[in-house]
Amino acid sequence: SVYGLEIPLREMPLWGILTIVGVFNWITWIRLTSCPVVSEIELFFQITVDVLAITAILYFTGGATNPMAWFFLLPLIIAATVLPQAYTWYLVIFASACYTVLMGYYQPLPEFQAVTLPSDVPLSSSHSYLEHHDIQLHVFGMWFGFVFSAVLVAYFVVEMAKTLRERERRLAEAREQALRNERVIALGTLAAGAAHEMGTPLGTMAILVHELEQEYDATEFANLREKMQILRNQIVRCKNALSVMSASAGEARAEEGRLMPLTRYLDEVVESWRQQKPDAVLDFQVKTRGSSPSLIAELTLTQAMLNVLNNAAEVSPQGITMDVRWTYDRATIVITDQGPGIAPNLSAHLGKTPITTKENGLGVGLFLAFSTIERLGGAISMSPSAKGGTQTTIHLPLIPRAP
Repeated sequence: SVYGLEIPLREMPLWGILTIVGVFNWITWIRLTSCPVVSEIELFFQITVDVLAITAILYFTGGATNPMAWFFLLPLIIAATVLPQAYTWYLVIFASACYTVLMGYYQPLPEFQAVTLPSDVPLSSSHSYLEHHDIQLHVFGMWFGFVFSAVLVAYFVVEMAKTLRERERRLAEAREQALRNERVIALGTLAAGAAHEMGTPLGTMAILVHELEQEYDATEFANLREKMQILRNQIVRCKNALSVMSASAGEARAEEGRLMPLTRYLDEVVESWRQQKPDAVLDFQVKTRGSSPSLIAELTLTQAMLNVLNNAAEVSPQGITMDVRWTYDRATIVITDQGPGIAPNLSAHLGKTPITTKENGLGVGLFLAFSTIERLGGAISMSPSAKGGTQTTIHLPLIPRAP
């Protein structure tokens, strides 16, 4: 107003108020960078400070006679949008009290400079001319206050609506993650019980295989002995896997991770998978050149990768591909099969609930793979491939290399 409308105002106290508000907002910004969570009482206190600032500014600029006095509506609109009803009514009472006080206690606006009347205006009409000039100024002030308030209201309401939608989205994701974690815990409990129950049958099978190997001569029954060897190796693998699920030490082993170069970790995963499926065809390529970054290699992550590879190989006997790329802090692993693809009615449920299209499958492999990778800070998605089949994209967090 001082520099645009040429209305003489008391600059010193106004600049002082704006400085105090600016310092307060700066402190608030620093507080938000350390902890972005804001309680309702803290937000109410922030809006109350804004009401006090508006009251102080209006006190030095004409009080309730200032056409900008309806700025009191702005903090009320914000409070009504984001705060509970009780806090909103408290703020209504407080803002109304401030407005009421400004009706009787304020610093009047300084006298306007004398207006030079045109030469053809009679002296008798000078009073009415000045009065008309004052009315025009007040009307302009009301118009400016409305436009400015409308712009601020639109901006703040839109931004707050976006913030509320984002909060609702995060709450929905948190609820979905909680349900998924409950399913994982239930599966873990069932797996521990199954591991305990299957220990005895596996031990019996191991004894019988050993006795059969002793009964049949290695030279005469070479083919049978080779099959017995494969069967014994599979029993050992099952017992090792069950020991991880059932024993408390196995739980620590499953969660414990070690730092490994990405390429070496993936080589070990591929080698372990090829031992499980020696007849499967896999084209494994590293697309990024240079030294490999590192990641936290967990047994649960390895199992998730094996589950994804197994699912891809089972629907694509002709072979699958796995391409690996990485950036400074993220690895992208793309596994592509040539199978029939994902049915539209199943794509929306992938990773959210155990599903299966196999006759004897339990449907927990992909569910656990999704849960494990997301728990480690990564992401996994499955989409139709351009050449047919399914493309599974896995993003994993990396440990950035030291410069």
